[in-house]
Amino acid sequence: MFDLDRLGGWVDLPFFSTDLPGITARLDDTILPPPALTFAALERCQPAATKVVIIGQDPYHTPGKADGLAFSIPDDFGGRLDSLGNIFKELEADLGQNRSRTSLTDWADQGVLLLNTALTVPPGKPKAHAKIGWSTLVTQVLQHVADRPCAYLLWGGPAQGYARQIGPGNLIVASAHPSPLSCHLGFFGSRPFSKVNQWLIDRGEQPINWADP
Repeated sequence: MFDLDRLGGWVDLPFFSTDLPGITARLDDTILPPPALTFAALERCQPAATKVVIIGQDPYHTPGKADGLAFSIPDDFGGRLDSLGNIFKELEADLGQNRSRTSLTDWADQGVLLLNTALTVPPGKPKAHAKIGWSTLVTQVLQHVADRPCAYLLWGGPAQGYARQIGPGNLIVASAHPSPLSCHLGFFGSRPFSKVNQWLIDRGEQPINWADP
């Protein structure tokens, strides 16, 4: 079902040999994002390049909307933005920057790992794959990048559950999920983008361009 040839530096994580076969056996023929995009976040942002980790929940459950990067939506989707629209509102309030491009591949190319706590979802059934074993992969990813400081944006309860796995010397910005159901519970006003950029600048690193590339 899955092609692992593009995983690069992530391919040696034990998950792919010990856990993925069991997860695959539990998946239906139709999952979102489609199998070719399931690991797109890892493929696009390699371990050595990762300096910011954004952890979400599970992929969009509307066909054509999930592209394998947490919160990202293909530029030609044309439907409601939901969580991503609220992320853009917070970006404007935080940094005064507008963004119209819905694909977040440019964030990934700058070292932002856009990782959901579950990497698949059945169409129309949010959270249905939340407990089938994807958490092992998330844990191993965090362990793999723990050899150097990173900034972590933990959006929502499932993401915040990984906070205890993040050691000292890292930046952690935790808030409510940007979903329309919870964005007013602490996501708006959390200023994640300016906090990350200031942390990077203080470390002598290049800040992220969160606006349109």
